[in-house]
Amino acid sequence: MTIRTAQPSDAVAVVQLLFDAIQDIGYQLTGAKTQEEVLDALQQFFLQPGNRFSHSNILVKIAGENVAGMILCYHGSEAEAIDKPIRDRLRRLKNDPALTLDKEADEDEYYIDALAVSPVWGGRGFGTELIQAAERQAQRRGYDKIALNVEEYNERARSLYTKLGYSTDKETIINKKTYYHMVKQI
Repeated sequence: MTIRTAQPSDAVAVVQLLFDAIQDIGYQLTGAKTQEEVLDALQQFFLQPGNRFSHSNILVKIAGENVAGMILCYHGSEAEAIDKPIRDRLRRLKNDPALTLDKEADEDEYYIDALAVSPVWGGRGFGTELIQAAERQAQRRGYDKIALNVEEYNERARSLYTKLGYSTDKETIINKKTYYHMVKQI
């Protein structure tokens, strides 16, 4: 069982996990109307470099021969650039050249955008392993702060993040929902 950077061949499994993690935000960021359309758009982004959902921003947990979990991370200072293809697509779809995206990551942090473990592999600590792998990756890249957002009602996830050393520093709104922004010095 290893953790590695996602590969294009992981697309189907990772994109489903990504959708499981972001749900309604997937619709918002793709402009899609059905789950199938969201998955298709996310897969297109996954296969392309230079955007938030690119495989190069994702670590996967491999169990046996299967992708058991994924974590999507990038530095907040990159958010504007890697969101440009997403924003440009939405502007075309919605015919709105002024359309903007919600700001999720601060400029000074390594940001965990999405985390999901397949229900088949749940309860084995894979989520914690993926978070720790993201922290190590941030340190290797010279960053000393890592952060994430968790929906205000998700007590289970917030409890895990607190146990791992994250603390809430503010509330933020993403897709019209309140999230707790949690940070950790690494």
